[in-house]
Amino acid sequence: MKRIRVGIIGTGSISHEHLDAYRKQSDAEIFAICDQQKARAEQVASQYSVPHVFDNYEEMLELEDLNAVSICTWNYTHADIAIAALQAGKHVLIEKPIAIRVEEAERIQEAAREAGTVVQVGVVRRFDPNTQMMKQFTDGGMFGEFYYAKTSFLRRAGNPGGWFADKQKSGGGPLIDIGIHVIDLCWYLMGKPKPISISANTYYELGNRSNIQHVSFYKAADYDPNQNNVEDLANAIIRFENGASLMVDVSYTLHASKDETTVKLYGTKGGLEIEPELKMMTEKHNTMLNVFPQTDSPTLDVKQAFTREIDHFIQCCQTGETPISSLDDGVEMMRILNGIYESAGKRQEITFQNRKRESIV
Repeated sequence: MKRIRVGIIGTGSISHEHLDAYRKQSDAEIFAICDQQKARAEQVASQYSVPHVFDNYEEMLELEDLNAVSICTWNYTHADIAIAALQAGKHVLIEKPIAIRVEEAERIQEAAREAGTVVQVGVVRRFDPNTQMMKQFTDGGMFGEFYYAKTSFLRRAGNPGGWFADKQKSGGGPLIDIGIHVIDLCWYLMGKPKPISISANTYYELGNRSNIQHVSFYKAADYDPNQNNVEDLANAIIRFENGASLMVDVSYTLHASKDETTVKLYGTKGGLEIEPELKMMTEKHNTMLNVFPQTDSPTLDVKQAFTREIDHFIQCCQTGETPISSLDDGVEMMRILNGIYESAGKRQEITFQNRKRESIV
């Protein structure tokens, strides 16, 4: 099959996960690097032996031999870059979230229909070996029908600051940054039911807590302790067309004893937990059982998940098949995220009537 020449747009920390994974892929070649800071782009290009360097993505997209791009930039730039890449005939891998507003996501969707190229969304947890293992059990009917799920992604002190804390650039705080991972994971395993209503809250009580000592956390390259206008906590209950519901809470900062990540789903025949520990719950001979699969990775393996995500993208570029993290899924996830923010902002439940949100009065 054709070797895929890939360009990386944006050289922030997440781009190195893409770069390392592409470098392992025998059917991929890292062909170009682009960053608005040319010196940083040149440094990364030298590190990964990349032949073409740009500080303007539109110029990079003019490369005829370039087949695909990974978009690893600020959230608010995703839509314009993706549309330009699609119009240039390139395959596209967009880091989550695909945009910051539903309207932008739908513009990408329209451009993708016209282009006919592959678009994959970078929700890396779908590609973790444990997720794919549980998907097999789910599809095989072990858990019956999922009717309830709950998930938390809570940090005590973990606001990255910089562009992450600037709503205009990020679209929001922990919900759109880390919450999307666990919401998408639950929704994917539940069979991607259609949302019908959302009731949510956001809180702006603690700020970025840049004063906190003795607890380390990741800081964005443009970290500014005085910059923060995003929520520090969001929670929601999402109701689906099939009667199922999903409860979620996520935070950048919280007066909690420890960081916490949980993903739990409950079905008519059994249940599963992916985080903090992989296990399944079922019944045999009138006895409730906890089942622990034998696996080399009982917890999330981010490196392996990124490798599988990139492998899948290259395969889809070569074959034209629809990715398991499709653009349509990314658009629906934007509807859910925007719905959570809308419900919280209006302090009332919102409903998806005729696939458009209308407030319940």
